[in-house]
Amino acid sequence: MKDGRIKNIKIDRDPEGSQVKAFQTVHEAYQFLQSLGASQKLILHVKLVGEAADLLISKLHELRVRFDEKYFRLGVVFHDAGKILHPEELNAKGNNHEPDGEKLLLANGVDRKLARCCRSHGRWQTMECSLEELLVALADTLWKGKRDRQLEDSIVNRLATQCNKDYWELFVEIDSCFEAIASDGDSRLLRSQAA
Repeated sequence: MKDGRIKNIKIDRDPEGSQVKAFQTVHEAYQFLQSLGASQKLILHVKLVGEAADLLISKLHELRVRFDEKYFRLGVVFHDAGKILHPEELNAKGNNHEPDGEKLLLANGVDRKLARCCRSHGRWQTMECSLEELLVALADTLWKGKRDRQLEDSIVNRLATQCNKDYWELFVEIDSCFEAIASDGDSRLLRSQAA
């Protein structure tokens, strides 16, 4: 970033013809969040969630799952953008950041699909979500050492169908990955206090 401008962010058009920002890397997405006023604590948070996402991505590649990795990675970066407007929700429970984050990103030219991750990561139970949106919600759960059986079950069911594998065979294989990610949650939570 120089002169307050972000370099290298491409502008595309969405299906309705509106201009949207096209992010090529998570680094560009971090810069964009900072340009919107994201605190260091928020940037650290999405990076820590990104660590959990990286481990999920490795497992998904190992299982030869088809998914949009870039969308998943960028969804992780943007999922809590609303905490720019609701910084109190970085330290306390709250969900005002979800719809407000989506509005903030849309108002600043972010693709609707990516902006929707602000809502879907916390409201996946009541929304029709893509696999990638469910993975964003899972990374946001596992990073801090928590498990959500309903969310995990939704993902394993989708993956079993996609991979044409038996649910329990896949469950055994992927549950150990979920547990390994969650088991490092205390370490990530400690590091989240650094900002």
